[in-house]
Amino acid sequence: MSNKIITIGREFGSGGRELGRLIAEKLNYAYYDREIISEIAKRTSLSEKYVQHIAEHKPVIPFPIHTGRTFWAVIPDYGQEVQKEQHDIIREMASKSDCVIVGRGADYILRELKPFRLFVYSDIESKIQRCRENGSNDYENGESMTEKELRRRIEQINKGRADYYEFYTGQKWGEKSNYDLCINTANITDIAKLSEAVTKIC
Repeated sequence: MSNKIITIGREFGSGGRELGRLIAEKLNYAYYDREIISEIAKRTSLSEKYVQHIAEHKPVIPFPIHTGRTFWAVIPDYGQEVQKEQHDIIREMASKSDCVIVGRGADYILRELKPFRLFVYSDIESKIQRCRENGSNDYENGESMTEKELRRRIEQINKGRADYYEFYTGQKWGEKSNYDLCINTANITDIAKLSEAVTKIC
């Protein structure tokens, strides 16, 4: 019997990471999120911050500067290396036990294993409020930003996630037909209670 796998795609500020962690706790599943980045960093000897940046942005296609030399050719491109390691690590994790995997395009990477695919989203006002109230690294100290700065940051992160997902999967990030359950957390203040309801569906 294959392991039970839940993948969670989420907009930044939607509470998707917290929801995934609580679902894993309630179902006694392994939980993978930043652990994936840490493992990639170990295997590639790159910093976690650099890996995180690469893992959430589509690669920049380099083009030569026509001055007789192509300077970009000597700059290392770690994008493919990171993507390969991420693909291998996610598959390894899924093979070990029942698990919840947050982000990283895991729904697509594991598609032949038919995971239960969630997507968590919210409106911008709710995202801003959640970032303000959380005050953790998950929200990059959102409480210290102006509303304009925070709004811009949220939009930048989500655009990066969408571009990355669409580049590597050929599918639209957040498109409801790509998921088994889409959850709008705009009017949900109790993520713990939501996680209880979701576990009954999963």
